[in-house]
Amino acid sequence: MNIGDKAPDLLGINEKGEEIRLSNYKGKKIVLYFYPKDMTPGCTAQACNLRDNYENLRKAGYEVIGVSINDAASHCKFIEKNNLPFSLIADTDHALVQQFGVWGEKSMCGRKYMGTFRTTFIIDENGIIERIISPKEVKTKEHAAQILK
Repeated sequence: MNIGDKAPDLLGINEKGEEIRLSNYKGKKIVLYFYPKDMTPGCTAQACNLRDNYENLRKAGYEVIGVSINDAASHCKFIEKNNLPFSLIADTDHALVQQFGVWGEKSMCGRKYMGTFRTTFIIDENGIIERIISPKEVKTKEHAAQILK
């Protein structure tokens, strides 16, 4: 997915087993953020920064939706532990990470593996991707400020 592309209406299933559709958020901009894994330091910092600034994001017309390949049970624990006020999509079949192009080979300490690239897509009120914050640009502890600027 690139800037100017129309995002799919059906994004996936959240931690409660509910379908998440863009059409459910008419009149709002969507912060669709992809992150590697629940309960890891960087992902927790990012989620908590979005949580702490959630009201400011909503006042600016945004709704936040997180996505990782973790399952619903993992997402429920992550939400509960960190008191997150937004939904997390359980993309266990990797359909959404593939569709948005954020799944690929990563490496850590010389070990190569497949994973999610931390990427945020800002989707306008009409379902069009208007901005992408790339893996190299995302600052987990300042992410809300990046979105709001």
